[in-house]
Amino acid sequence: MVGRLAQAFALAKDTRRLCFVPYVMAGDPDLETTEALIAALSEAGADAIELGIPYSDPLADGPTIAAAGARALANGTRLIDVLDLVRRCAAKSAPLLLFTYFNPVYRYGIERFAQAIADAGAAGAIVPDLSLEESTELRGTLRAHDLEMPLLVAPSTTPGRAQRIADAATGFVYVVSRLGVTGAGKTPNFAPLKEQLRALRALTVKPLAVGFGLSRAADVSEIAPFADGVVVGSALIDSYAGSRRAEAARRATEFAAPLIGQARA
Repeated sequence: MVGRLAQAFALAKDTRRLCFVPYVMAGDPDLETTEALIAALSEAGADAIELGIPYSDPLADGPTIAAAGARALANGTRLIDVLDLVRRCAAKSAPLLLFTYFNPVYRYGIERFAQAIADAGAAGAIVPDLSLEESTELRGTLRAHDLEMPLLVAPSTTPGRAQRIADAATGFVYVVSRLGVTGAGKTPNFAPLKEQLRALRALTVKPLAVGFGLSRAADVSEIAPFADGVVVGSALIDSYAGSRRAEAARRATEFAAPLIGQARA
């Protein structure tokens, strides 16, 4: 199976550019705004979009994304609402990769979740609180529905374990740029990150996408020779904070433009 995420990275590689993967939280500040953001970012050139499913205990999320999830939950956003949103957007947007935690998946039912997101038109799911060993059932179930599941490699991951994670990942390998949670306030230390990417490149031919802490065109430029994609979340959410719908879409597009431009440089 060659899924839509892998295809997006292959196309970017063929045209000698990075994949730009923005993250937005479904339902923040409302579902209509999220729909406008998906459309605007797709039109602006996003290669895929991570769509967060709001959850009350987001272990990997820094303050910005955690607050976005809390706002979405306060607005009553449920998994079924996110599925409806994906159903409305998927046919005309960049591939949508759902970002969730395992508890909502488990409560919904693994098979039922995989079937539902496939029917809605999602490209796959990323579940950051599942270890490699714990992810076997979910990975297999998603694969059976032609869905991809990127897996995370941290700076502290040993080479042997990184090899096993890369072998199991589908779509791309998500390279965490630093220890800790997401957030735009602290720029990654690029020297060890570049070494990490070099080491991973020797282990796998699968695409490497870097996330956590990237927020500027200069960050994209730093990693461009070593990675295949960049994931930007907290800084993007900050860019449209306090706005809705068309205004939020305008602000997000304005923020993303130089990053997309650098990804294509």
